[in-house]
Amino acid sequence: MRGAFIAAVGLFAGLLFGVGLVIGGMTDPAKVRGFLDFMGEWDPTLAFVMGGAIAVHFLAYRMVRGRPTPVLARRFQIPTRRDVDAKLLAGAAAFGLGWGLGGYCPGPAVTSLSTGAPGVLAFVGAMLGAAWLTARAEDWVSRRRPGAAEPPTVDRRVLTPQ
Repeated sequence: MRGAFIAAVGLFAGLLFGVGLVIGGMTDPAKVRGFLDFMGEWDPTLAFVMGGAIAVHFLAYRMVRGRPTPVLARRFQIPTRRDVDAKLLAGAAAFGLGWGLGGYCPGPAVTSLSTGAPGVLAFVGAMLGAAWLTARAEDWVSRRRPGAAEPPTVDRRVLTPQ
């Protein structure tokens, strides 16, 4: 019963997020490219969408931070790494290039799948292919380097209700 409730909460949160992306214009590639076009006809409206999202996250994080555990999980999943390495920079660059060229970032792209537009299908296909290739490359590199640390994994027991 608890698992079904958690799944329903997750579904509701995802739907709410998707609706927010559509209302905010984040699923319109022309609007996104207009926002990223600082040298042309810049469209600043997405700055308000991002500013609103940052404000909500800022307040929610402050409210949740004082809790000993999350409401629907055993512990918080907060990143502990603080270093900036080549993989992080390469990933950020790839994200920015994909966002600028395609007009989508991952969340709005998945939301836009319902349109069936060829551009979004190609973008999501490329995004999934790149994720698959990245995972395979990390596996290959970790096997080639003796004594290399295994890539970090997610403890699925924390995410799955018992």
